[in-house]
Amino acid sequence: MRHWLLERLGEFGDQPALVWHDRDHSYRELRDAVGAWRDRLADWRIHEGECVVLRGGYSPGVCGALLALILNRNVIVPVSPSAVDVDAKLLELAQADAVIAFDDDDASTSRRIGAAQGVHPLLRQLRQAGAPGLLLFTSGSTGERKAVLLDVDRLLEKFSKRRPPFRTLVFMELDHIGGFNTLFHVLCDGGTLVPLRERTPPAVARAIERHRVQLLPTTPTFLNMLLVSEAYREHDLSSLELITYGTEPMPESTLLALNAVLPKVRFKQTYGLSELGILPSASKDSQSPWLRLGGDGFETKVVDGTLWIRARSAMLGYLNAPSPFDADGWLNTGDAVEVQGDYLRILGRASEAINVGGEKVYPAEVESVLLRMENVRDATVYGKRNPVTGNVVVAALRLLRPEDPLRLDQRMREFCDGRLQPYKIPVLLQIDDEERHSARFKKTRSEFQNTSNTGPGDRT
Repeated sequence: MRHWLLERLGEFGDQPALVWHDRDHSYRELRDAVGAWRDRLADWRIHEGECVVLRGGYSPGVCGALLALILNRNVIVPVSPSAVDVDAKLLELAQADAVIAFDDDDASTSRRIGAAQGVHPLLRQLRQAGAPGLLLFTSGSTGERKAVLLDVDRLLEKFSKRRPPFRTLVFMELDHIGGFNTLFHVLCDGGTLVPLRERTPPAVARAIERHRVQLLPTTPTFLNMLLVSEAYREHDLSSLELITYGTEPMPESTLLALNAVLPKVRFKQTYGLSELGILPSASKDSQSPWLRLGGDGFETKVVDGTLWIRARSAMLGYLNAPSPFDADGWLNTGDAVEVQGDYLRILGRASEAINVGGEKVYPAEVESVLLRMENVRDATVYGKRNPVTGNVVVAALRLLRPEDPLRLDQRMREFCDGRLQPYKIPVLLQIDDEERHSARFKKTRSEFQNTSNTGPGDRT
């Protein structure tokens, strides 16, 4: 597995592997960097199987070090470059042996850490198998962050099959399974990685125009921000061929609006979890929220309206929590779905459903309607306890311009009438000035929710 990866990189020669500080860096340069980093790891006495924290973005140095660590069969703990320092609790939980950190100029520093007392059984299992590992931490928005340990050899198996290369803007950081997946999709297919320094609609639009980006992997929340900002009008996005989106349900109204303003772009929904990796997926069409999931190494089933998945690339387990898999290796994703033949429609996390008089309301469906209203920049829907119905639906709206709350409330109810069933129509309105999304541009409702999320970690 490790050998085919290095040989694959060697096939692309002087083709551009990544853009860094507005300069193309070739696959030949990247392969040379991998060799230099393998020598450096030996000089620093970073041994096979040791756990190494890697802090940085998608620079030539970070990519070279990451690939060298995989070849050295290390367990890699990626940390976002935005982190001022590596959290001490993370180091302890990961049982880290060393830290390699890169600055904005791609200069690196390293330090050894005192060996932990004992080795976690899952880390020992990975070392005995002689496989490299990836340790990711879930976002922890609904509780303690979970440490997800994955076998990198298994994650990389799907990349041995060739796919068309793209100039790809990398949106998620390396500490997210989506970022790791994007990196290897690009490098194993001979594409070009275009990193971002700033994740705002104007910055993304500028990067697409400047570097002739063909593929943008992102989130529905960010795509809605792109629509509202109208940055697509101010920059030439004609190079874009494909936009993939995941991590949360896509409001159908947002998807239709995107197709209208970017008619030559194909839209594809993706699905994955930190615990499983990214599944093969196929959208019904560019305007449809329905998708087909599964393929080599992945199985799916729906039990009582909830999606379950079994995957060859599934994590070995959590370092700080019980295994979520059943005896046969199936994982309850916690995602409620509808089924239509071979296609699924993701309604949202079951834990986010609002129970109104025994009826379930999924926030994404209501938000999709509210986003079509005039003067609405964004909408966040949540439940509030009620002694009669159990809960009522509440809408927090961000506006494009000030509006009288009473008039807005009346207008909202009139707009929803006929578009939503009566029990789904918000009965309370909140005018919201805050952006309700995480650093990974996923809508957050945790401060509103009355229930906790008992499902697995970050969906992508």
